[in-house]
Order: sequence, then structure tokens, then C-alpha cells
Amino acid sequence: MFNIGDSIAYPMHGAGVVTEIEEKEVLGEICRYYHVSLPYSKMHVMVPVDNSDKVGVRAIICKEDIQGVLKVLGDESDKMSNNWNRRYRENTEKLRTGDIYEVAGVVRNLVRSDRVKKLSTGEKKLLGNAKQILESELVLAGGLSLDEADSLVESNI
Repeated sequence: MFNIGDSIAYPMHGAGVVTEIEEKEVLGEICRYYHVSLPYSKMHVMVPVDNSDKVGVRAIICKEDIQGVLKVLGDESDKMSNNWNRRYRENTEKLRTGDIYEVAGVVRNLVRSDRVKKLSTGEKKLLGNAKQILESELVLAGGLSLDEADSLVESNI
């Protein structure tokens, strides 16, 4: 269980801070919810405490793990399908895992693909979302500004 002030990663949304833990009655049952502030996307979300494991909520990486993320960004690109629909689905599934290293791999692959041949509109949006997820965690884990996190990501791909 997380506490108020803990930094967590919420798959498909990015990293944020638990600002409150609230009990609410829903359909006759008392449920507890994390209130999470996601500063990068300027959103607040409520996550049911009992379902947080199922949806992949986890503690953010520590500062020492940032080097591992940067290594993934610098590694060779994965072979991706030529079919954009299959490629989009595979990348979306990787983002849904919430694994920061999978997210870094998606960012690396899509940025490099975009440099060779411009991405479709859907893949550009997916890349933007993946970068948001990755950079929001780097900001909280490394005490970086958003610009510093973006520069760090771009310079390591």
C-alpha cells in the first residue's frame, strides 16, 4: 500500500504523487481510493486501492535506475512489424505493462522510425504519450525539470 506523498507510476498516464487516500461508498461498499496528482499531464486521478496492483500501479524507479533506462534508449532498435496496425497494437501493449524499460524501448523505436520515415498520426500520438509516461517518471525519480528530462531522453536515443 502506498502512503500520501509517495511517487507512483500509473500505466498509460505516467508518474505522479499520492495526494490523498479517501474512503468512499460505491454501490453499498466502502472502497478506498488513492488520489494521484499527475503533474506532467496536469491531471488528477482516483485509483481504487484494491485494484492498484491489477492496473499496474507501482513505485517509481529510484535515481540509480535512470542509467538503466538510458541504456535501453541507447540500445539497438527492436525489429518492428511493417504493418502499422500490428506495430501500433504491440507498442500499446508494451505501454500498458507499466514497465519503464518497455516504455523506454517504445520511445526509442518510434523516435528512430520517425527519423527514417515520418510516423502516421496515430503513431505520433502514441509516441507523445510514451514520452510523457517516460519523462514524467524521470522528472520525479531524478529531480529533473521537464526540459531536462526531455533533453536526457532525446540525447540518449
